[in-house]
Amino acid sequence: MANRSKRYKEASQKIDRKKEYPIAEAIQIIKGTATTKFDSSVEVHISLGIDIKKAEQTVRGTVMIPHGLGKKRRIAAFVSPEKEKEAKDAGADIIGDESVIKEIKAKKKCAFDIAIAEPQIMKNLGSIAKILGQKGLMPNPKTDTITKDVKKTIEELNAGKAMFRSDDSGNIHQMIGKVSFDDQKLEENYSAFLDAIKKAKPETLKGSYIKQVYLASSMGPSVKVSV
Repeated sequence: MANRSKRYKEASQKIDRKKEYPIAEAIQIIKGTATTKFDSSVEVHISLGIDIKKAEQTVRGTVMIPHGLGKKRRIAAFVSPEKEKEAKDAGADIIGDESVIKEIKAKKKCAFDIAIAEPQIMKNLGSIAKILGQKGLMPNPKTDTITKDVKKTIEELNAGKAMFRSDDSGNIHQMIGKVSFDDQKLEENYSAFLDAIKKAKPETLKGSYIKQVYLASSMGPSVKVSV
């Protein structure tokens, strides 16, 4: 806590660290302890009881966040020439043509948050696969980002479809909205996300699955949520 701001420390003192809060109460606390002057994101952090050494226990999937995320994500669509207009009209920010691929390869940077691709275009991404993979941007059938239905995929992403994956520590982190969202919408977004995590439980997992759940705002203190 030594490097925390005074505002953070004051907010943190309002939370009982030994208590697990019902989600409705946790949301109210998060709103009351948000420490930023901007519209903070509301984030869920879940600790899972998976064995990170077993690839088959990686938790991965997608979920439609019913009230959206409150954040515009830049989408790159790697599609065939005849699908470029469809992708643009659906809301893609970048069309991943050869010039974009060359730029990514040269700069080793990506100016987008999500990449989708048609199956037959995946071979074109070979030269930048490592770069996309390191940034978690490589299209994958498990996250519905390799698709034949370009229009539907882009529209769902812009409406709030989220992709999740457990990290190297066996945790999952996901934004579910903004502090400015009303309580009910945040609660419904949270419930949709938690349900998706429960459904993604690895078949080979024998012990406890969801160990702990925390709710937090951007740069604000976290609240432990009862599950």
